Amino acid sequence: MIYKRALIAAASLAALTAASAADLGSGIEFTGYSRGGPVFKSDKNIDAKTDSTGGFSLGGDLQGYRLGNEGTQGGYEFFLGKTFDADNGVKYKFGYMPENWGGGIKTVQAYSEIWGLDFAPEAKFWVGQRRLRIQDVHIVDNFLLDLGEYQGGGVQDWAVGPATVAVTVSSGDKFDAKLPQGTSASKVNLDVGFPVNDSGKLRLVATSVSTTGFEKNGGSGFSLLYNQGFGSVKNSLYLQTSSGLANIQGKFVDLKQGTDAAGAAAAAATVVGAKVSRVADSIDWQVGNFGGQALVGYQTSEPDDGNDVETKDLTFGGRVSYAFTNNFKLLLEAASTKRTRDGSDDQTLNKVTIAPTLSSGPGFYKRPELRLYVTMANWNTAAAAANADTFGTDDKGDALKKQTIVGLQYEIWW
Repeated sequence: MIYKRALIAAASLAALTAASAADLGSGIEFTGYSRGGPVFKSDKNIDAKTDSTGGFSLGGDLQGYRLGNEGTQGGYEFFLGKTFDADNGVKYKFGYMPENWGGGIKTVQAYSEIWGLDFAPEAKFWVGQRRLRIQDVHIVDNFLLDLGEYQGGGVQDWAVGPATVAVTVSSGDKFDAKLPQGTSASKVNLDVGFPVNDSGKLRLVATSVSTTGFEKNGGSGFSLLYNQGFGSVKNSLYLQTSSGLANIQGKFVDLKQGTDAAGAAAAAATVVGAKVSRVADSIDWQVGNFGGQALVGYQTSEPDDGNDVETKDLTFGGRVSYAFTNNFKLLLEAASTKRTRDGSDDQTLNKVTIAPTLSSGPGFYKRPELRLYVTMANWNTAAAAANADTFGTDDKGDALKKQTIVGLQYEIWW
């Protein structure tokens, strides 16, 4: 506990002295992220033992609007890297990244890379376990393009004409989690980006998965991302599809990695692939003291388990930020989501959060932020029944249909 507090204190101090990455000299990098804070109840008729403290979502990838909705989920992650110079134009680096989000310390990244090679000076070749997140939608805490955190190798930033190319080859194993005994998995990602105009870029990510030993094997995916700037506004359009054991983001689906081989056959049999399609559009802006992000998304999913039950998820929402002074902002987030599943009643969920905020600057993405938030959420009967274990019950044991929660939260990155 003392170690954890000291670690977070050191990370906070570093974040206060730099806007993004902290360069400590001698080729050392120290970057990181942390959030946390207490949650207080405001509904007097709620049983504290079963009352949810946030995390309201119908289960869709783009439905967890995070402001005032993360409950007691807190933790930290940080990256330590050291770059060396070989004195002949070649540089090499080792990077290590642990994280702890309530389940103990885990290794996210541990890799080495080399660049400045004579045949491709700009290309960075790497081997190890590396986090390869491409682009996220911050308000739902989701990287819509994310190649995962697996052991493997590849090349980044290889210039091929006007395009930038990356290739990643991964196994299904992680440093702290191995595939079930008797199974294997490999994945190839091709990532190509090229400019369309002065402020626009198109990015294509293709995924091919090969597996053995699972009830369903193999899979593929394809994503197109188009970023276009319009002055102080940036728009991002996503068109994505995947099938089998390829996750729509570019990862594997959950392959049930574990720390031992116990129950390996059962674990392999429970892996389910799916045919998934998604279209989403997000917009970011900062005009003076007014900033924000908004999202609209539609996703369909049909699992490969023989049931032929299709799920359709629709979401739209946004968060706005207005800075009254350089260090005081007011945040407002509102969202509505709907889930339609064959053979079931439609589920709906609405959520609004207001959060007076202290910040190191007036921008929407300026951190750290210290927030007092009030979140109000309501949902229909079908959503209450489908999420009874997480949305909670009242003191009579009846399913909740609405809830108000109050809390404090810090969020910091550097």
